[in-house]
Amino acid sequence: MAYVSVKGGERAISNAHAWLDEARRGDTNVPELGVAQIREQLSLAVDRVMMEGSCYDPDLAALAIKQARGDVTEAIFLLRAYRTTLSRFGASEPINTTKMSVARRVSAAFKDIPGGQILGPTFDYTHRLIDFGLSDDKTVPAAPLGDTPVAEHIPAIASVFAHEALLEPAPTDADDGAEPYDLTRQPMAFPAGRDQRLQALARGDEGFLLSLAYASQRGWGNTHPLCGEIRMGEVAVEFTPEELGFPIEVGEITVTECQMISNFEGSAESPPQFTRGYGLTFGHNERKAMSMAIVDRALRHAEVGEAGVHAVQDEEFVLYHSDNVEASGFVQHLKLPHYVDFQAELQFVRRLKKEWEEARANSDTSEFAEAAE
Repeated sequence: MAYVSVKGGERAISNAHAWLDEARRGDTNVPELGVAQIREQLSLAVDRVMMEGSCYDPDLAALAIKQARGDVTEAIFLLRAYRTTLSRFGASEPINTTKMSVARRVSAAFKDIPGGQILGPTFDYTHRLIDFGLSDDKTVPAAPLGDTPVAEHIPAIASVFAHEALLEPAPTDADDGAEPYDLTRQPMAFPAGRDQRLQALARGDEGFLLSLAYASQRGWGNTHPLCGEIRMGEVAVEFTPEELGFPIEVGEITVTECQMISNFEGSAESPPQFTRGYGLTFGHNERKAMSMAIVDRALRHAEVGEAGVHAVQDEEFVLYHSDNVEASGFVQHLKLPHYVDFQAELQFVRRLKKEWEEARANSDTSEFAEAAE
């Protein structure tokens, strides 16, 4: 019987796949959506898939979105699964975001921040009204060029506080010469170092981190920071081949970086100052970078002597449950056959119900006998 069931299941699954392909394609009278169109016109979705899929490849991310019928979490799963098949021949040098070719850079804390405010492409100042004109193909005029060229290297937020030492130094793990933690090859470990923690947050689900950041600001995390700086632009990626011994540029990628600052009243070891939360993502992904920075600061509570009493401050809770591939798999596996489990639970509940009914009947008989006396 088991073999017959498996054979029938294979045929049903094959038919389901064919139906899925048909549903993905939709009305064949409508032109099919191309990967290039998704890459260029749904770029924010592509950026998120690259970030949480841990693979910087806009074409692959766009293809995954097409295959997943627009389900971003499914596309992330597809891209991450493909990533595991790729060979790795080394690690790049750390990117230098102070040398970023900036397309957008704003600070909510400093109006006249060194380097200036650069609004860039953003929804922040739109009225959030549906543009029905987008229903028709129309030519979009090029954005006007600014009168003042953007500085080649815009200084980081730390430079604003440098003369007063009011911002804590960038927190780092102890420099013991060890290789950075690689969460794609090593299992989660606790207590988590900052390298592991930031990797997990970067790969974490945007919605989950957004909710945690929101909860933290509302009092369930003791972190209500200001956005010291957020910047988006192109950075060079360098790699040092063993045969050369010096770094060479292998390409450029778009990243979004966020520095959140929170005031700190000081302790016996540290003076009153501003503390940091940090977020960095592939592509243009400000909401994720900001959420990541807020959660990062909340998880640093022990470093600054704060009590960790909320969920967002519990690194095991946050890091274990922020991965949408893990979460999606664990929840959706409940759709798969659990026939044996259910039969066992069914027998267990039937036995408990029978015992309950017998105990109830005995209790009613005893009460009746007492009343008769």
